[in-house]
Amino acid sequence: MNKYLNAISRALVAAIFLLSGFSKIAGFQQTVGIAAGAGLPLPAVSIAIAALVEIVAGLAFLVGWRVRWTSLALFLYLIPATLIFHAAHMGDPTQGRMQMIEVLKNLAIMGGLLKFYVDASGEAPGMAARPGTEPVEFRRAS
Repeated sequence: MNKYLNAISRALVAAIFLLSGFSKIAGFQQTVGIAAGAGLPLPAVSIAIAALVEIVAGLAFLVGWRVRWTSLALFLYLIPATLIFHAAHMGDPTQGRMQMIEVLKNLAIMGGLLKFYVDASGEAPGMAARPGTEPVEFRRAS
């Protein structure tokens, strides 16, 4: 059952990145305009890279490919995205409340991504080779 819950939780997290990435492509000029207004350097290039990261890493995360590194990449991607597009506008009287929600949403996603990173790190081959770690075997009582 845990295997299915892991896949479902990855799909739920990946959905936001995939939808956001495809949305950036569908409304590319509008998104570039928003990025330029936020002061992002080379907005067209930056948005193209952002869409690529969201789609490629989102798909990899969805299918469970290299979850450790994919979750780390998405986590790192969210840092500047959160700071530039949301945290910088929290003091705005018209947008402040909504931007606070966006920051908190991104922090929650980042927490989930860190959990995936940690869990995937523990499943790495050779884990028992690290000093001070012993493999633990669980047996069902007869």
